[in-house]
Amino acid sequence: MSIWWSLHLRREAASVPLARRLLIGAMETAGVDSETSYDLAVALSEACANAVEHGGDASTGYRVTALIDGDTCRIEVTDSGPGFAERPRRARRFPARTLQARTPAPVQDEHGRGLFLIESLTDHVRVRNRPGRQGAVVSFDKILKWREGAPPSAALLRAS
Repeated sequence: MSIWWSLHLRREAASVPLARRLLIGAMETAGVDSETSYDLAVALSEACANAVEHGGDASTGYRVTALIDGDTCRIEVTDSGPGFAERPRRARRFPARTLQARTPAPVQDEHGRGLFLIESLTDHVRVRNRPGRQGAVVSFDKILKWREGAPPSAALLRAS
């Protein structure tokens, strides 16, 4: 068994907590432990905030898709903005994590830390431009931990 959902949201600040609350509800229902849920919720908030800020004109929205399958959650945020500037890709490697994206901004900058934060809270991050269309796609995976006494739905998810 798996849980899958997709949302098409307006590019406005109020959409960010909505997406986060839906994700937390799905995690709670599935029996995911609170620390893992929190990490994913923060990562999703950062990806959504990036889509709201950089995702194209106000008439276009952005899409959030989440899949809980077995012991993994994959989240993808897609917008229709200008995408990422073409630069030589640089992979940064951390234990069990990889990010191919823009060079991180200096720490003192107010902006530019979202992708770094997503990378540090999840197990795998992929940042790319939409193939054949305008826009960016940020996807990330996290291996799930389950809370003690999780509901029976958690056992079904783990069995898949």
